[in-house]
Amino acid sequence: MTRAGPPPTAHQPAARQKYDRQLRIWGEHGQEALKTAQVCLLNCGPTGSEALKNLVLGGIGSFTIVDEARVKPADLGNNFLVDHESLGQLRAKCVSGLLQELNEGVAARFVEESPETLIEHDANFFSAFTLIVATQMTESSLVKLDTICRQRGIMLITARAYGLVGSVRISLQEHRVIESKPDNPLDDLRIHRPWEELREFANSCDIDTEDLLVHQHIPFAVLLVRIADEWRAAHGGRLPKTAAEKAELKSWITARKREPDEENYKEALASAFKVWSPPSIGPSLQAILNDGASHVNSASPDFWVMVAALKEFMRNEGDGELPLDGAIPDMHSFTDFYIALQQLYQKKAAADVAAVAVHVQRILKEAGQVPESIPCPTIKLFCKNARNLQVIRYRPLAEEQCAALGQGSELHRMLAAEESSNAVIYVLLRAVDVFAATFNRYPGVYDSDVEEDIARLKAVAVALVSECGLTGAAIPDDLISEICRFGPSELHATAAVIGGIVAQEAIKLLTKQFVPLAGTLIYNGMSSTTSTLPFS
Repeated sequence: MTRAGPPPTAHQPAARQKYDRQLRIWGEHGQEALKTAQVCLLNCGPTGSEALKNLVLGGIGSFTIVDEARVKPADLGNNFLVDHESLGQLRAKCVSGLLQELNEGVAARFVEESPETLIEHDANFFSAFTLIVATQMTESSLVKLDTICRQRGIMLITARAYGLVGSVRISLQEHRVIESKPDNPLDDLRIHRPWEELREFANSCDIDTEDLLVHQHIPFAVLLVRIADEWRAAHGGRLPKTAAEKAELKSWITARKREPDEENYKEALASAFKVWSPPSIGPSLQAILNDGASHVNSASPDFWVMVAALKEFMRNEGDGELPLDGAIPDMHSFTDFYIALQQLYQKKAAADVAAVAVHVQRILKEAGQVPESIPCPTIKLFCKNARNLQVIRYRPLAEEQCAALGQGSELHRMLAAEESSNAVIYVLLRAVDVFAATFNRYPGVYDSDVEEDIARLKAVAVALVSECGLTGAAIPDDLISEICRFGPSELHATAAVIGGIVAQEAIKLLTKQFVPLAGTLIYNGMSSTTSTLPFS
């Protein structure tokens, strides 16, 4: 085994402006997570090179390429990170050199070895990495690699480009997301249950003032708290339930208007539903609260310790409510009014964080962990995003092989209903590996054998689904013909798409922000569609 290139060194600090745009997306703590990441790429063909290029530009700490291939003429037509002068040279060396030119702050290393050899004979090699991206590898090798990664707590992304189709799959035991960043986050203004200070502030505002300018700039949250309290007092202390009662409350809001175009009253009417329909605990969060992992022990990750503390807060100080996140939306208001209201919400949020922190320290102590091991900024971030927590557990690749096509599976249903050609592509991508293991080559490699390979591949695919109890599944001949026509080609157009998806998912995993794929993604370049098959 030949290993070349300097070992990865500490990531050099980069000027803030270098990553300015992405800092606005995932923040300094997200960028720090990238900066400390050590990524290993297995095979640096066009798919792997495209994925790693995006991660290098994003500012990962270091990368190591494992590839024993040398640059061939075919590489010049699909890989932008090799050139004519690279012919005959080690592909990993050429790609790593050009990648480092894109971002000199990223440490680079390459290993002249086949990934399969390392998987079979040097599993500990992978222990040093945060994330492994495995491209263009057979199913049997990926199953072994998945086992290695799970034993060592390493994140794994597998990717493949095959002609005009491809696939991406994430595999790790458990991925916990605090900052899931939903597209439409809910405002938690507690208008349905104002705390004492909020009610005092609302009562201190004269919403019936004779000053028209002031009347037009009272924040809608204050209007709703006051008018909802008045409605509640007139209806036995309860909130509206029926459609008629909700309409009545809105009429009370309308009756307080002085002019037809008062923006704050328009906002109050648009947000009136927050009085009777406050943000609820969604099914994902409820599943996390009910998860057995929230029973903390000495080995529990910080996430589950904070979940346990969250449950204690909700049972005690929160009275069933989550910690207030402290954010309020824009409101038509005087600046002084708005800032005072904002500070009120932030003060309440800080008090909730402090209460959760007390529970965290007690739980850590009882579990035999260091009480101060979870810093306050982490607890604050957790509380701010508590409503949108996510936990994803991924099925091992070995189990997917057995279960994906099983009776009752989503793929089983899709194939039986002939709903998606992308489901068939998933089967065919697995069938080509079976074909390769049987015939020691991929279908369509030799032009003279294409017609015979079409029949052989169809037989393999039909047998694959039949073994799982699905008979009569439609596997269109035109798709089989296309797969054979592709051969094992790795077209750059497909590789660029798959590589981009891989990099996007890698950043989600490394930063622990946004929600990553929860299944196997199939890309169909023939129809320009993607499908995520839920096999996690």
